[in-house]
Amino acid sequence: MSSVRDIYRFDELTWPEVNEAVAMGKIPIIPTGSVEQHGHHLPLKVDHLCATAVAEEAARLRPELSLVLPPVSYGYVHHVMDFPGSLNIHHEHFVQYVLDITKSLAYHGFKKMIIVNGHGSNHNLVDMVSRRTIVETDASCAYCSWWQMLQVDPEFMKGWRESVFPGGCAHAGELETSMLLYLSPESVRKDKIKSEIARTNKLGSKYMWTDLFSSGPMNIVEWTSQYSKSGVMGEAEKATAEKGRLAFEEASKKLAGFVEEYHALEIKEREGKQDPPPTFPLSYPTD
Repeated sequence: MSSVRDIYRFDELTWPEVNEAVAMGKIPIIPTGSVEQHGHHLPLKVDHLCATAVAEEAARLRPELSLVLPPVSYGYVHHVMDFPGSLNIHHEHFVQYVLDITKSLAYHGFKKMIIVNGHGSNHNLVDMVSRRTIVETDASCAYCSWWQMLQVDPEFMKGWRESVFPGGCAHAGELETSMLLYLSPESVRKDKIKSEIARTNKLGSKYMWTDLFSSGPMNIVEWTSQYSKSGVMGEAEKATAEKGRLAFEEASKKLAGFVEEYHALEIKEREGKQDPPPTFPLSYPTD
């Protein structure tokens, strides 16, 4: 049987081993994603599959520092409901659900944790979960969407991306299709891979444009069917399994690097500046 130091999947621990993991300062990693349409060529599992794969590999690379949790596979996809198969979780329910997980971890003694998101419309929600974890517990909580790890080294983006910017990597485009061609090639309907640039990116606007890696200063998140006929937003035809391998390995490696940095980071004590001090606590919800 492996020692706690070598176990990197949270749910493989026993409860006494959880106490050991807390004492070691291990950092739980929580993957979040969605079950939603990804065009004619990709399955509904893309978002939670990619986030979980990157989080698991990062934890495997740093087992002495981290533990990956089972994923939160469902997310906020209300605007995608014109496409069959998309399963929506109300944004408030999603925030509360993930917050319940982070608060449980904090209650058991984990004082640092990371949320690794795989669905664009969850990003602002995991931001809120992270913020609320910090102000409602004594724990720290970092977050990212996994593709942001690809921008840590600016040179990496130059080495694999061939699709138009912005818009070539938005949804079911070059990046996500490449990831699935590498992580789950049997689930890609290769004969149905077809590119489509979202209407927003065809406007030529200086204000409204979007991509996984950046967006314009203005944004309108319409119903998906208003800006894409197929559900694809990107140049899926430029995807390859080799690009998926490169992206997967880079994202996992950089996330593992952050785990190491975060583990060593000293979290400063909160210091109120009121004089005299406040006479009642801030009224944040605790349940």
